[in-house]
Amino acid sequence: MQRIFSGIQPTGIPQLGNYLGAIRNWVGLQADHECIFCLVDLHAITVWQDPEVLRQQTLAQTAVLLAAGIDPKAHILFNQSAVSAHARLGWIFDCVSRLGWLNRMTQFKDKAGKDRENHSAGLYVYPNLMAADILAYKATRVPVGDDQRQHLELANDIAQKFNHDYGVDFFPAIEPLIPPAAARIMSLRDGTKKMSKSDPSAQSRIEMTDDADAIALKIRRAKTDPEPLPSEPAGLQDRPEARNLVDIYAALAGITAADVLARHGGKGFGPFKTALTEVLVQNIVPIADETRRLLEAPDHLRAVLRDGAARAAQIAEPIVSEAERLVGFLK
Repeated sequence: MQRIFSGIQPTGIPQLGNYLGAIRNWVGLQADHECIFCLVDLHAITVWQDPEVLRQQTLAQTAVLLAAGIDPKAHILFNQSAVSAHARLGWIFDCVSRLGWLNRMTQFKDKAGKDRENHSAGLYVYPNLMAADILAYKATRVPVGDDQRQHLELANDIAQKFNHDYGVDFFPAIEPLIPPAAARIMSLRDGTKKMSKSDPSAQSRIEMTDDADAIALKIRRAKTDPEPLPSEPAGLQDRPEARNLVDIYAALAGITAADVLARHGGKGFGPFKTALTEVLVQNIVPIADETRRLLEAPDHLRAVLRDGAARAAQIAEPIVSEAERLVGFLK
């Protein structure tokens, strides 16, 4: 089995886009990969976090992942800060990576905008730590969205430069696993913006802790347009809100947008929203119910993370210790 590493920030309540874009994919990958799943709390503090809220949300994210089907016994689930190898290798990679490489990272430019001088240095060097997260385990595959492809290319550049600088063949090449038909889930209030757990309006997203009533209300209030649904996907062009609702239905039902429109084309949004709500409730409410049950046992969640961190460290410690030896650190 090839080793997979993947991380998710433990900030905010996970929402439908996180589930369809990452978590559901993680669950499926467990069948034929050795999986290391990480709550990347070191990455989270590249922007300020309330300490107590961060601790609570780390447990909440753990509960969602377990409820969705992550198996912490067959695989590894832990929080990043509990394994010091990440930070140690991250510093080495800060010294291997080049400023010119980081200057080309479009995600920092997008997040920082015109106010880049006031952002943390951590946000700037975040891709180096991401490379360390992966290579501390010599993982060879990383499931990512297309927006993270550039960071994986940088991770491979860092690995190659490390190997070249120290005359070794130590770190492997990393292969991105980008789902070919991953749904891009957009805001329920604005179909041109991604659904986000940081959006000020909770009405913009389906949260993975929503009950059936909350889901129904959010879908009823979801922005649409006055036209009925088209009979073919081409008719969704320039109709971002309609396309988003169709894409959500298709992703959850495991069918194509064309299949959805074959069933619901020509109908108004009232009946379609009722059908979409049923699909959402069938898929999300069982996870939400189990999440709430798990959150009533925080000691169990902490135990899962402690066990995962201990097993992760067993893998990462010899790899990072050898990297430290290669660069000349005296043990």
